[in-house]
Amino acid sequence: MPVQVAEEHAEELMRLADTAGAEVVGTVRQRVEAPNPKYYIGDGKARALKEEVSGSRADIVIFDEELTPAQGKNLESLLGVRVMDRTELILDIFATRARTAEAQMQVELAQLQYMLPRLKRMWTHLSRIRGGIGLRGPGETQLETDRRMIGRRIRDLENRLEIVARRRATQRKGRRGEFRVALVGYTNAGKSSILRALAGADVFVEDRLFATLDPATRAVDLGAGVRAVVTDTVGFIRKLPHHLVASFRATLEEAMDAHVLLHVIDASFPSWEEQKAVVEDVLSQMGLQDRPVVLVFNKVDRLTHAEEAALRERVRALYPQPAVFASAVEPDGIDELRAWLRDAVRSERPEVRISIDAVDGETLAAVYREGEVLSRAYRDSAVDVVARLPRQVVNRLQQRAGVHIVESSPWVGAS
Repeated sequence: MPVQVAEEHAEELMRLADTAGAEVVGTVRQRVEAPNPKYYIGDGKARALKEEVSGSRADIVIFDEELTPAQGKNLESLLGVRVMDRTELILDIFATRARTAEAQMQVELAQLQYMLPRLKRMWTHLSRIRGGIGLRGPGETQLETDRRMIGRRIRDLENRLEIVARRRATQRKGRRGEFRVALVGYTNAGKSSILRALAGADVFVEDRLFATLDPATRAVDLGAGVRAVVTDTVGFIRKLPHHLVASFRATLEEAMDAHVLLHVIDASFPSWEEQKAVVEDVLSQMGLQDRPVVLVFNKVDRLTHAEEAALRERVRALYPQPAVFASAVEPDGIDELRAWLRDAVRSERPEVRISIDAVDGETLAAVYREGEVLSRAYRDSAVDVVARLPRQVVNRLQQRAGVHIVESSPWVGAS
């Protein structure tokens, strides 16, 4: 691994530790060809780490790699302090950041799935054998009892999250006629900032990893009578624990149902291409690799004009996906994104010609409210309107007395 990349990975781990509330007092690195089965790092490095821990009076050691249960146990015995790996740290951050009941259930499920094979190390304070009057004989180890209890809790959480997934599916059916957009990207790329800039709504934004976990959905006015529904999803990260990817599947299904994914990229980050690859890998795990994607290069305000021009040229040369460049903090920083989304919505709403009774002001107002009116002409006792409308709106209008679809695209009225 190049030195610069190793330093960026170490910096990211320190930011994760800071997000979890820890104060970093030192870092230790070692390049290993293959993990040591006993300590992950070499024996000599493990003993040097023990001296570092003792000298800095650290009370916790965090590894950037996932440790096996045996490696974690051996390291804690050697170092005499709590040892966490990257997965456990991310799970801990998610636990403190989850706000809604759904997010809390998802995090608890991921934590229990991670904990189950590590009970022997994590729960050493529990008695291994229950004894006493009425419990003599072979008995049952406390460890086995705990495993059964966790197994039951995992099944219960999976069932409850399945109910949540069905509820979300019902909610999405109610938005079938709307153009749906999902924001995806590496954590701290600025997805929430983009949503707030688009919607002008009160969306929580913080310059920390995993600042938001709960999905936020907002109706966005794109101008010229064009609207879309935009959902901000949980951020991804390098080596995202597979337990989290699985347990957050219900939340990320918002992305599965979107017309387009906006892949938000921090254009100011030197290794943005690595972060882009991480996000694409997670999307592939979820079966979303074939969804329409727009690359949104955010934070271009941090680049010089020459750097932005070079970035645009590089992106055009390397990537076939549409790409827009944005700044969520500048007044006109998302105009390019708005224009792209407006064109995308229009492409999903073919023109229709509707004849409406002149006295039916309610229907005429609904057409203006829910679509984009291109022209209007009065004829005898009717009003002829050419507009771009969602399918469900046209279907609803067809049921109204005094309304006639004079001319429409083939999909109008289809189920």
